[in-house]
Amino acid sequence: MSEQKGIPNGNGNDYSASSINVLKGLEAVRKRPAMYIGDVGARGLHHLINEVVDNSIDEALAGYCDTISVVINPDNSVTVEDNGRGIPVDIHEEEQKSALEVVMTVLHAGGKFDKNSYKVSGGLHGVGVSVVNALSEWMRVEVKRDKKIYFMEFKRGDMTTPLKVIGKLKEDVTGTKVTFMPDDEIFKTINFKYDTVTARMRELAYLNRNVSIACKDTREGSEEEDLFHFKGGLVEFVAYMDGSRKPLHKTIYIEGERENTPVEVAFHYNEEFSENIFSYVNNINTHEGGTHLVGFKAALTRTLNSYAAKNNLLKNTKITLSGDDFREGLTAIISVKVMEPQFEGQTKTKLGNSETKSAVETLVNEKLAEFLEENPGVGKKIVEKSLRAAEAREAARKARDLARRKNALDSFDLPGKLADCSITDPEHCEVYIVEGDSAGGSAKQGRDRRFQAILPLKGKILNVEKAKLHKILENNEIQAIIAAMGCGIDTEFDLAKLRYGKLILMTDADVDGSHIRTLLLTFLYRYMKDLIITGKVYIAQPPLYKVKKGKEEFYAFDEKERDEILKRLRANQRKATSTETDGTEEYDDEGNIKGVVISRYKGLGEMNPLQLWETTMNPETRTILQVNLENAADANRLFEVLMGDDVEPRRLFIEKNAKYVRNLDI
Repeated sequence: MSEQKGIPNGNGNDYSASSINVLKGLEAVRKRPAMYIGDVGARGLHHLINEVVDNSIDEALAGYCDTISVVINPDNSVTVEDNGRGIPVDIHEEEQKSALEVVMTVLHAGGKFDKNSYKVSGGLHGVGVSVVNALSEWMRVEVKRDKKIYFMEFKRGDMTTPLKVIGKLKEDVTGTKVTFMPDDEIFKTINFKYDTVTARMRELAYLNRNVSIACKDTREGSEEEDLFHFKGGLVEFVAYMDGSRKPLHKTIYIEGERENTPVEVAFHYNEEFSENIFSYVNNINTHEGGTHLVGFKAALTRTLNSYAAKNNLLKNTKITLSGDDFREGLTAIISVKVMEPQFEGQTKTKLGNSETKSAVETLVNEKLAEFLEENPGVGKKIVEKSLRAAEAREAARKARDLARRKNALDSFDLPGKLADCSITDPEHCEVYIVEGDSAGGSAKQGRDRRFQAILPLKGKILNVEKAKLHKILENNEIQAIIAAMGCGIDTEFDLAKLRYGKLILMTDADVDGSHIRTLLLTFLYRYMKDLIITGKVYIAQPPLYKVKKGKEEFYAFDEKERDEILKRLRANQRKATSTETDGTEEYDDEGNIKGVVISRYKGLGEMNPLQLWETTMNPETRTILQVNLENAADANRLFEVLMGDDVEPRRLFIEKNAKYVRNLDI
């Protein structure tokens, strides 16, 4: 009888106190880093900077800091400096260590847990700078306080240089400077992306209009510098979010405090059809919304309906305006500061505080009604825009009814299009949306029919960034996607009805494939955003190269992997030829191994079913990229730049990013 894994033999008497492992200090962080920062890939790496900057932003929220700088140093370490009060350096009574050492080496230690120090604080999980210390090869901290410069140094979370004074100041300036080097024993990469860093810093500068944030990349060949300071705050943020969209009126700005909750709202309407509302709690982007968003929507609908009725703007129509109608073409930012935020939802970015709904709703009701009375022209434009939206909604109703899935797929006749899987549990099913009939045929033959469904698409779907909903629902390929997923779209989206736990986009590795993928992501982002928020959308990564020598075949997903395969083959070639009597090596005039054929795949259809399974569809060997909304504000603007009507922003984007292009097909 074989031993069952995880169950000890014998009577269990060997399970005693000595079996219990206690991880001291920051050992737990290094043992399970993903628990504290999400993952050890690029996302977790950049989260380190955010955690340090959050401390500086907390000082700004408390009114003690207005300048922050973030520098990526030549060795890829990062320095974050602020002009706040400086972390205390006196002895902590309970720990009998300097407060600076406690903050840097003890989890959940810091001023944000004392409401006398900070009324509100940022940082989604509050893991603090001690986690950054634990996951850094080294960290150096300088504190300016009491006309002195204090210094401490740490290595992988442990103090290596005790607190000491390294300088004196003539003036009583204060601040904190933290420099850290991410630990390459922990992270898959320690190469920071400047654009990722600046996206978050720009967002923080918009949300905190009294703060200037300077960013600088000093690495050789990557020198860049930006200064983010927006006196207009959320008003400028809305304009940035809208990109090239033309607003119907000046931005409406509302600020105030209700029930001890500071509330800021800025919004305006444009001529487009999509709704773009972004909500923040203590500078945290609440992707899943929450009570503050519910309060804003309720106030907007009630106030505009009351205004329209009071001013007889609906007298010539039988249409009843709904909340959806009032949000078409709306771009809005909601920012609240909550003393004790309670988060819920799958990604822990949905606010649950019930009192926040009342605070936002009350303030917006009051201030928006005042604004509309003082600006009747704006009110009329908004109501007229909403009436057009209601008419389009009625036109879309019939198309939506067709798109609504009644049973499995009886709304659409899809013979030869969707090849479904036999398992019906969504959590164990996945659907590949595949570019082209040829690749679709290979995928159908190569898949595991038990849990993998295939939906081939013919050509490019409609660009939803430029179309009304009823036109979108008339597109055959979009109809097929809606029917296959089964969860509806837009306001009728219901995640509980989703038929597949994974939606995997599989397109060719060429310009057309990238365009199709962007069109699909635009549709999903605008009309099925919860699929992205809950992490159900993936991008397949088919190999770029096949390296063949004799009967051996190797697949490479990028140039680096291709070169590693060739290097390995050369080493094997030298080893083989060294045993031959003449010692000759089989290389051509350019130093390439004879008999090796390198093929670059441009289309999925070039692979037979077995190759497609082995490289792209087998869960044991494939690589798929999960699509997430790490920065929803920048994602929204990028979709507008890439897929919107205005050509100039797109041209500037291409010029700026042309240097990063690889394997361009011309």
